[in-house]
Amino acid sequence: MRGAEALVGSLTAAGVDVCFMNPGTSEMHFVQALDAVPEMRGVLALFEGVATGAADAYARIAGKPAAVLLHLGPGLGNGLANLHNARRAGTPLLCVVGGHATDHVRFDAPLESDITAVARTVSGWVHTSGDVRDVAADAMRALAATGERGGQVATLVLPADVSWSEGASPAPPLPAAGPFPPDPSRVAAAADAVRAPGATLLLGGPALSAAGVDAAGRIAAATGARLLVETFPRCWETGAGRTRIDKLAYFAEQAIAQLDGTSSLVLAGARSPVSFFGYPGVPGDLVPEGAAVVGLADPATDATAALEALADAVAGDAAPALAPHEAPEPAPGALDVRGLCAAVAATLPQDAIVVDEALTAAASLAMSLQTAPRHTQIALTGGAIGMGLPAAVGAAVAAPDRPVVAVQADGSALYTAQALWTMARERLDVTVVLINNAAYSILRVELARTGAGEAAHSGRAGRMLDLSDPTPDFTALATGLGVPAERVTTTEDLLDALRRAQAEPGPHLVEAIVPALG
Repeated sequence: MRGAEALVGSLTAAGVDVCFMNPGTSEMHFVQALDAVPEMRGVLALFEGVATGAADAYARIAGKPAAVLLHLGPGLGNGLANLHNARRAGTPLLCVVGGHATDHVRFDAPLESDITAVARTVSGWVHTSGDVRDVAADAMRALAATGERGGQVATLVLPADVSWSEGASPAPPLPAAGPFPPDPSRVAAAADAVRAPGATLLLGGPALSAAGVDAAGRIAAATGARLLVETFPRCWETGAGRTRIDKLAYFAEQAIAQLDGTSSLVLAGARSPVSFFGYPGVPGDLVPEGAAVVGLADPATDATAALEALADAVAGDAAPALAPHEAPEPAPGALDVRGLCAAVAATLPQDAIVVDEALTAAASLAMSLQTAPRHTQIALTGGAIGMGLPAAVGAAVAAPDRPVVAVQADGSALYTAQALWTMARERLDVTVVLINNAAYSILRVELARTGAGEAAHSGRAGRMLDLSDPTPDFTALATGLGVPAERVTTTEDLLDALRRAQAEPGPHLVEAIVPALG
């Protein structure tokens, strides 16, 4: 059989049955293989950043490797930001990049580039398949590599002639690399730390499973240790009926205040916290001076098992303090960020998936969702904006029986608005709450924090942080891409719009007009 058919067939036999893609000429035989291997579902994106972001979220929710197909070096480049987010999340993601036919490379055609060099910036494993007889086995090696180091991007470059040539045969899957088991010595060290006054347990990555959060709650109940979740969790089981945990703040000054008084910081699936940027006169390392940092489980370790082992060591039969279900009706009147977040929490369906790219509204959203119905949150792990709408696509494909609610900042939405078209085409159950404040509000705040000046509303600097003149019309944009949409300006209208959207199948967008910050 042809190389592409053997590759696609081997992937489906290994359990990879969805591929997000934006193909070009060099990938046509891969596309044709979708007819020969109907078990593979192709999901078309209009921009590569949508395809990579969707694949990232798909893997986070499905709990298995995702696949994405991109076109040559420029296509890989277009998808790079969300591959960066996937790398920071430890997402197992197979990235197949079409390449020029082997004997065509020497001509240095217009689209020729160093794909391998670009791929290495986000990939833990990179290989170019050089022979049709090896292509399926190469794909299986790439798939196995996605599970290494706790999860990583593995990029397989697929030259067009390897894809179209005859002589390939399917290859069996290789054993998947799993996380490392907990280290007993680290569990013992963490047990000593949490028993002492002033301990803080910082959870991240794989520690935020339902079982991991429950074990952390037991530890806190028995020892008095404080619990915090990393600022941008990759996949967090939270809400009513789960252990109530605050997020570590985004702004360094607030995070330093949260960690004040910490004598030992125990890391479970999280990295030692640092500020997202350097600021004049503000420490970049957020660990309080003199506090011991104790590594219970790094991102490559089974953090849930490590937390359960720690709970068994220190907590006995202690029960975690669970968040109650409290969804008070938001105050009526003109919308602001607080009312918007309260409305999202008040209308959130049970077992929903919340995609958080709310940015300046994120802190308010986190507080509102603590007592909302039980749900899963995924967030902007690498800080590269434009993740939210693609992630909603991937989450909805991974869990078609669960509603997805994407709380989306306006500036970030404009990076990957094409995801709305894929939502419409695939008839995905996604409700997008589009926060339109007609500004890069986060940058207005950062202007002052970096010492560059006061928040700018006019002049040349102000124009660079403003999204008006003209103000994007997301209702029209969504409608044009096939997603029903409406605009709201009051809390009452937002509540009604959310309830209507969640009562109907398919995607919806609610454009919520709120005042800008800063």
